[in-house]
Amino acid sequence: MSRTLEQYQAVVAQSRDVFIKKTRDYGTSWRVLRPVSIADQVFIKAQRIRNLQEVQQQKVEDDIAGEFRAIINYGIIALMQMDLPKENPYTDLPLEQVEHLYDDKARFVREVMENKNHDYGEAWRDLSQESFVDLILTKLLRIKQILRNNGQTLISEGIDANYVDIVNYAVFALILLDEKSV
Repeated sequence: MSRTLEQYQAVVAQSRDVFIKKTRDYGTSWRVLRPVSIADQVFIKAQRIRNLQEVQQQKVEDDIAGEFRAIINYGIIALMQMDLPKENPYTDLPLEQVEHLYDDKARFVREVMENKNHDYGEAWRDLSQESFVDLILTKLLRIKQILRNNGQTLISEGIDANYVDIVNYAVFALILLDEKSV
């Protein structure tokens, strides 16, 4: 598990670095994204990965690893948006606040991973890249259904739990991609 935690933290650090640099470039423009728009952004990334896996031909420069990092960052954005006030999304947040929010959500997602990893015994290490993408797409379809249900569920996990799983699946996929390239 210590190897997993080290790999996990390295992947999240890379994703955070991209996120913070983009925040410096664009500010917190992501604040205007509504819940369904965030889900759609993650869907686009996951669907592109799935398409590349199936057609095995790439015409746009962005690689699969970059798409998984984007999924991580959009998942964290979704979790941050849930805690931020809905009014005035056009006002930029200070970079220090964004860093704190990102770190807070990333820490929470990691803690969930550690608990599930304990119970599941790192079963994710035996999954295929295709399975990670399919699981992410499944979680996105669940999120969209929950949104159509005005955020309500009868017995199922909420939107936040689905995003936590999405982020973790993307991190796992990147860990395995990195191991394969070594």
